[in-house]
Amino acid sequence: MKALTKGKIWLFAIGQFGWALLSGLIGSWLVSFYLPSDEAIASGQVVLIPQGRVILGILTVIGGITALGRLFDAVTDPLVASLSDKCKSKDGRRIPFLKWAALPFAITTVLVFWAPFDATVGSGSILNSIWVCVMVLAYYFCITLYCTPYTALYSEITHTEKERMLASSAISLTFIVGTAIGYLGPMVWGALTPVLGSRMLAIRITFVIFAAVALVCMYVPVFAIKEKDYVTTQPSQASMMQSLGKTFKNPSFRVFVGSDVFYWIGLTMFQTGIPYFVTSLLKLPEAFQSMFLVLMTAISLLFYVPINAITAKVGKKKMVVFAFAMFTLVFAFTAFTQGSAEGASLINTPFGAASLSQLVQGLIMIVCGALPMAIFGILPQAMVADCAEYDSRLTGESRQGMFFAARTFCMKLGQALAMVIFTSLATLGVNKVTGVNSGSGYRIAALAAAILCAVGGIILLFYNENKVLGKTEQAAS
Repeated sequence: MKALTKGKIWLFAIGQFGWALLSGLIGSWLVSFYLPSDEAIASGQVVLIPQGRVILGILTVIGGITALGRLFDAVTDPLVASLSDKCKSKDGRRIPFLKWAALPFAITTVLVFWAPFDATVGSGSILNSIWVCVMVLAYYFCITLYCTPYTALYSEITHTEKERMLASSAISLTFIVGTAIGYLGPMVWGALTPVLGSRMLAIRITFVIFAAVALVCMYVPVFAIKEKDYVTTQPSQASMMQSLGKTFKNPSFRVFVGSDVFYWIGLTMFQTGIPYFVTSLLKLPEAFQSMFLVLMTAISLLFYVPINAITAKVGKKKMVVFAFAMFTLVFAFTAFTQGSAEGASLINTPFGAASLSQLVQGLIMIVCGALPMAIFGILPQAMVADCAEYDSRLTGESRQGMFFAARTFCMKLGQALAMVIFTSLATLGVNKVTGVNSGSGYRIAALAAAILCAVGGIILLFYNENKVLGKTEQAAS
């Protein structure tokens, strides 16, 4: 069995860049594309589906669709994990899934934004809603087919703590960069709109370009990594439900997952709300969304080396609890941000005019958010791998795929709930007579995200890291 070289680790990590870019497009722009703000509509955004809380008077259409997609995604995770764990292909258990899922994954991502019907004519908006629902479900099935085997392969091809932390840092880095590229969407479609004469077409062409780049990257590990050179485990014989049940018998893993659910609810609410926080609360031009998100990403990268060094001394648990506390403060701060008062002096920037107050508030939000963003990017993946490795040595069963699927199963349930909560809260500030949004719903959503992150941090305090790592070392010796 070969040792994993640094070069191979980075080639493997390029695949994460690809799927993170596609995931970033959906995570960052799906809701704002189909639930456009007043500012976006004024810039040429077209309303394609019914707006407001029209489902049982509680849910928006896009909120219901995204929640359904996340639930479907969560249910299919264990199924795909089980199929991957049992796979007997000559190319290994994981690579075949990556090979065949990449193309449909890229295509469905684009089609999610390509609702074809004229919403102003007859039942156009209803037909668009059906289109979006079908494409979102297809997208989530494809992302599961690619990502569940991919994350399981990460656990299997790394054999030491050093390799695992290096690979975790590499895939975290490519994930963040891929997501950050997705954040550049407004800058790209802003440049294309004057050329194409249509904001909607410019947005869609932007997503086509990004999806093509992502597709090429997702194929890199398929051809660069020969799975059987690094993995000697045998296919699992357990059924899906048996494997899932055994995975959740690990008490430390259950605590970790419980904490992780609250993190993903809070983070998803915050990420979904960023376009609204920037334009509706801070009253900044749309281009500042990209500037803030990319700057946050760039700053977070500066923390990668220090995080690895400090983690080696204090452990993963303490670092993640600290990150929960930081995110709690950042999200709470966002809830109280405020656009400039009338008559404030403006500073001209490449992204538009802004006051000093607006810029300071935005910079506080992104600089303080960069450190926890980096911590959560690196350490949770390694914590799941720790649990999977310990369980594998203790039981003799290789179920890495199911451990990562169990984590993503709970994560996506949290994300589904986050979409329901955010899209419903976002409509609270809308004046029923004028249709103008005061932004109070966005503030409540940011404050709710802060509370959820605080709860997640408290739960993680009960994670027994010493037991997991101690048992792992004992079993290995």
